[in-house]
Amino acid sequence: MANTVATFRAAKGVSRLSMLTAYDYTMARLVDEAGINCILVGDSLGMVMLGHDSTLKVTMEDMIHHCAAVARGAKNALILCDMPFMSSQNGIENTVRNAGRLVQKGGAQAVKMEGGQEFCGEIKAMVRASIPVMAHLGLTPQSVNAFGGYKVQGKTRAAAQKLLDDARAVQDAGAFAVLLECVPVMIAKKITETLEVPTIGIGAGPHCDGQVLVWQDMLGLAGRAPKFVRQFGGVADEIKKALATYREEVEHGSFPTRDHCYKIEGEEELLDKLY
Repeated sequence: MANTVATFRAAKGVSRLSMLTAYDYTMARLVDEAGINCILVGDSLGMVMLGHDSTLKVTMEDMIHHCAAVARGAKNALILCDMPFMSSQNGIENTVRNAGRLVQKGGAQAVKMEGGQEFCGEIKAMVRASIPVMAHLGLTPQSVNAFGGYKVQGKTRAAAQKLLDDARAVQDAGAFAVLLECVPVMIAKKITETLEVPTIGIGAGPHCDGQVLVWQDMLGLAGRAPKFVRQFGGVADEIKKALATYREEVEHGSFPTRDHCYKIEGEEELLDKLY
């Protein structure tokens, strides 16, 4: 059964939600077939797919391109696409226009936007335009320069209160869910218990209504992973082994064999007639 924004709303207090990133058709198909509720086409693609050192260089064109590929591969997962840096920071009209492009051209079914109370106007406008919005609070990677690095958020009473106030505000503005990144476990628990919409955690402990990870992290392909990541598989070594075996067999002439070649009837007679 297809997952929708309504699926997320109905899950609150009833069932836990699973979410993973994907950035291309092949991985989207695999994630979808595994029954994951939501695929996040994250601006993390800038780092894990494009090799940038942050998400700040990711463009709208990048997001549309990758989201469209994911949309072609997934049939049942909710397709959620990130609003990249500077796509939602230049006014409400510009934000709605960019979100609309992610839906129209990228095939997104919902968008995710970083920021709290200061972006409630943008959230309300997108919701009015029938574009579902997931809010992103805590460590918001697009603000890495303002934060001075990738750090746990909500570590003081004032910071924790702001997180809670932001969560209430974005919910009231119409966000269908709130993603909490790098938030202390008990603060995330308090926010989850306070909100009527589901929370999705990444580095925010077990009390959130759902969890999300970057697929390269959880399969051991991204090198050193953050503390909050659990590797559910280690495919990097298997991939490197397969690649090395392929190289060796090509070098030694043991691939391809006759079994990997096309054959036609009368091949020898045909060769005799060539000049």
